Amino acid sequence: MQTLSQQRAEFALRKVVEAETERFKPFSAGAASIILQNGFGQAMAFWYSKGQKEHGIMTGLIEEWLRKRYPGEFGNRVEMNPQGFLSVIMKLDQSVYHSMQQETIMLLEWVKRFANAFIKGGN
Repeated sequence: MQTLSQQRAEFALRKVVEAETERFKPFSAGAASIILQNGFGQAMAFWYSKGQKEHGIMTGLIEEWLRKRYPGEFGNRVEMNPQGFLSVIMKLDQSVYHSMQQETIMLLEWVKRFANAFIKGGN
């Protein structure tokens, strides 16, 4: 059985390999910092507003991972769109919101490492 860290790493590796864009590499390097500086919900809303490929990849992988990790919070009742996702996280209990933020930061550490290792260019 895999540890949670191994599951995060496996998921991050798969998503980075699928990313196929050089601009994702430098963006992923600072993504966790953006969350820490601005907050999880604010960072997600900002990335949704940008509309660039690397932002879409990032928000998509975060959504997918959190829906796997917190199925009770999302279930099948929320469409996979920015408004639905943000609506759920904004209504969460503070402890669950914080837990999701921390989970996202741990995931993004793997994303950053793999992007640095496997995406050429982008510096």
